[in-house]
Amino acid sequence: MKVILLKDIKGTGKKGDVVNVADGYGANYLIPNKLAKNANATNLNLASQEKASEQHKQQLLLDAAKELKTKLDNVTVELKIKCGENGKTFGSVTNKEISDKLNSMGFDVDKKKIEFTPVKTIGLFNVKVKLHPQVTANLKVEINPL
Repeated sequence: MKVILLKDIKGTGKKGDVVNVADGYGANYLIPNKLAKNANATNLNLASQEKASEQHKQQLLLDAAKELKTKLDNVTVELKIKCGENGKTFGSVTNKEISDKLNSMGFDVDKKKIEFTPVKTIGLFNVKVKLHPQVTANLKVEINPL
């Protein structure tokens, strides 16, 4: 029996794949549990359209990430923090502060995409921002005393 998978199923296939399964497995488990649907002409056409739409959406996201990367590579984020006489800061600078500063500068970057370990010193740091699985921007963060 040929079916189109609606969800990823371990050992069977990924979402959108057309696979051959045993008749009982398809009719008694996959289709009733809405994990798959019959692979007739209409459903195959719809599946191919959905796959093309998903590829187009992923390409748009990749293009947007590449555009944002070109902008972020030339940016230096300047943060000010309270610190003592020897350059040691009171508290630490985290990726949340960097994200907030980038958002105030007009860049929409989530704090989870910033790969930065909290630091407690002043200076210039290179930070990686993972915008897309294939696109990583390099950002400079300068931490100055307040």
